[in-house]
Amino acid sequence: MRPKLDLIILDCPDALELAAFYGEVLGWTPEDSATRDFAVLAPPEGGISPENPDGRPALAFQRIDGFVTPTWPGGAHPQQFHLDLCTPDMDASEAHVLGLGARKHAHQPSTDGGFRVYLDPAGHPFCLIRG
Repeated sequence: MRPKLDLIILDCPDALELAAFYGEVLGWTPEDSATRDFAVLAPPEGGISPENPDGRPALAFQRIDGFVTPTWPGGAHPQQFHLDLCTPDMDASEAHVLGLGARKHAHQPSTDGGFRVYLDPAGHPFCLIRG
């Protein structure tokens, strides 16, 4: 039997704050057990559980003492991974994420405008992808 991806967990200085940010970005709701130390953000279709083994992976956030903001595209603390979020309307989605506290990254490597790079409130890079 193969395991299924359950959680994608991002380290951060405040789990509840970052879960609230991505909850607003994606339209997902943090689980009731969310705290500043650990928060799970489940997709509306439901995360994977014994009751829902075919659910979608969820995002989770864990508070780390001494969290250091990732640097990208280089630097002493490079990103370990990033999230790509697909959108049919790049401009509307950009306004949405910026209004929630994201920042547009100065480095934009896409030459055809197919994706744009942002930083979430904890400094993790993420991309809006046209699609």
